[in-house]
Amino acid sequence: MTRYLLYSVALPAFFLFSVAVHAEDYVLTLRNNQFSPKSLTIPANQKIKIILKNQDATPAEFESSDLNREKVVGANSEVIIFIGPLDVGNYGYFDDFHRDTTTGAIIAK
Repeated sequence: MTRYLLYSVALPAFFLFSVAVHAEDYVLTLRNNQFSPKSLTIPANQKIKIILKNQDATPAEFESSDLNREKVVGANSEVIIFIGPLDVGNYGYFDDFHRDTTTGAIIAK
């Protein structure tokens, strides 16, 4: 009986806590060698999850020295990138395979 009571209290608390600390999801799409949206506004001081969807027929490389991230995404596929928590500010990123044309920014507010 004590075990049942422990599970009935602890298990819901565990799931409630795990949802509360889960990173918020943001979608960044790469199409025609352009990021969409061009700038992504996120809350400062929170860990977030970016789902990068590459809709082009060629691979891309999400890169940011500001964020200390580098991730290759294959053609017509997607990857997950975790960032943060970030201080208030602007953080640039680009596609290293198309550096001249494919840039964007994350704005932490």
